[in-house]
Amino acid sequence: MGKVRKIELLSPAKDLNCGIEAVNHGADAVYIGAPKFGARAAAGNSLEDIRTLCDYAHQFGVRVYVALNTILKEDELEEAQRLVWSLYEAGADALIVQDMALMQMDLPPVPLHASTQTDNRTVEKVHFLEQAGFTQVVLARELSLDEIRRIASETDVALEVFVHGALCVSFSGQCYLSAALSGRSANRGECAQYCRLPYTMVDADGKIIADNKHLLSLKDMNRADELEALMDAGVSSFKIEGRLKDVSYVKNVTAYYRKKLDEILKRRPEYVRVSSGVSRYTFTPQVEKSFNRGFTSFYLHGRTPDVTAFDTPKSLGEFVGTVKEIRGNSFTVAGLTPLNNGDGLVFFNARGELDGFRVNRVVDNRVYPQEMPRLSPKMKLYRNYDQQFEKLLSKPSAVRKIGVSMTFTDNPGGFSLEMEDGSGARITVARLFAKELAEKEQTDNIRVQLAKLGNTLFEAEKIEVNLTDNWFVPSSLLADMRREAVNLLLSDRRIRYPRELSRKPDSVAKPLFPQQQLTYLGNVANTRACSFYQEHGVKIIDPAFELKAPDHVPLMFSKHCLRYSMGWCPTYQKKKSPFREPYYLLYKEVRLRLMFDCKHCQMLVLKEVNE
Repeated sequence: MGKVRKIELLSPAKDLNCGIEAVNHGADAVYIGAPKFGARAAAGNSLEDIRTLCDYAHQFGVRVYVALNTILKEDELEEAQRLVWSLYEAGADALIVQDMALMQMDLPPVPLHASTQTDNRTVEKVHFLEQAGFTQVVLARELSLDEIRRIASETDVALEVFVHGALCVSFSGQCYLSAALSGRSANRGECAQYCRLPYTMVDADGKIIADNKHLLSLKDMNRADELEALMDAGVSSFKIEGRLKDVSYVKNVTAYYRKKLDEILKRRPEYVRVSSGVSRYTFTPQVEKSFNRGFTSFYLHGRTPDVTAFDTPKSLGEFVGTVKEIRGNSFTVAGLTPLNNGDGLVFFNARGELDGFRVNRVVDNRVYPQEMPRLSPKMKLYRNYDQQFEKLLSKPSAVRKIGVSMTFTDNPGGFSLEMEDGSGARITVARLFAKELAEKEQTDNIRVQLAKLGNTLFEAEKIEVNLTDNWFVPSSLLADMRREAVNLLLSDRRIRYPRELSRKPDSVAKPLFPQQQLTYLGNVANTRACSFYQEHGVKIIDPAFELKAPDHVPLMFSKHCLRYSMGWCPTYQKKKSPFREPYYLLYKEVRLRLMFDCKHCQMLVLKEVNE
């Protein structure tokens, strides 16, 4: 067997509660927003909550990564530096960052992960980040399996990929649509999500190509069936998107991917899990029951037509069947999925819009809505709220336990209890006790009392009782020794927790950045980031879009291409469009022009300015 590689399931946390439940449901690492400067401005957390999460997670060997991944303005640099020290002292295991100003600061030895916002698409870029000192790099979502494999083969840094959740239509860090149209910058954590709006697509003559469709909206990612292929390509960290998602989403999706990964790890000894403990659930994880716009594996196997969600940016949930017979204020469903009182169902109405209703009651496959919607036979129905499933998830739905072995023996002055977990942590508790022979056999009672680990982190996998005679051992003594053993083992695990340190750049010679010129796409918003790039060979550095917005530049760079979606791609479909370019997207007063960069297989979106 070759080199063993550690595999990490990385779950999102909107807040402390989500973080704790991510741990309980099987995450190996959790990422959470810092109090400020995170790429989800609405998902900041206090230092105290981050400290509490670190204390809880570290008991299981689960790491906590803190997102500090916005670009920083000049007057924020000192505050950001102080915040990094505070996060390190709170126990953060790594920071997910975008702004290279942090590389120029006096920081504690906390590892830095290169956010997907740093636009990590090429071997050259990832190799540079590795040489610059990053310990983990989050790859662009758009990369194919072959591209990931190539990056892994030519670098040694740990690679992280998204495997589930919402998709940005633009390459991360390269979208300025929100900043240009509303002043809310995605690179500052304030994206207004213009990509989810309905647009009308017209050609150069004003002819309508598509009317009132969500033409920049993508389905959600689901790579549950691609995990092993991604491991074999060189990925070590599997990331679930969702720092704005609620706790039931975190529970369900984390548990689902935990089970998928465990199945693979059982068969593939060259891959090992990085944290401790086994999670047991009160429910069967099913990702289609959590928020989703339909699923796609995205461009993992090259360009495919299944990535878009033109009809709605809202959650579809799971397909449950089609409308069969309509009678008065009720209807029946052709489908095998049982429906329940309180379920939320949605459908596309006659205008092609997503409509929905709540189920009041179900009697023998006949559904009685609270208010009867305008349905037609053969309409497809989706359930985006499963009442019974959400009820299960609203309660404690998982427990995570670390297996221990216990050995109870006698010694010349009394009794000893040894407790050991799978990580190599081992402690011994000894008690002085005047030994007397018992009237009844003691072994069974000793095992029963020692196994009462209750609400602790531990569960007894093996209990050995090795006594030289049938000595009387009071239950109170056993309980006392068990409690002390648990506390000592927890302390030992805390002491032994392997806190990773930052990695210094490979050599005194500064690695050269792959480009010698940075436009607004470099997102350089302060003097320290500027100094960093200059020290690494960049000659010309333009200011970030947020500081000085250049005229007539692309505001979005997307692998998603509307030419391809319409069937007119000159590379793949080789069909000619009946419409005259350029094409435009219209929404109220917004007018966006589309450009097609076939050389790089991407679509560019620009704001059309009326001269």
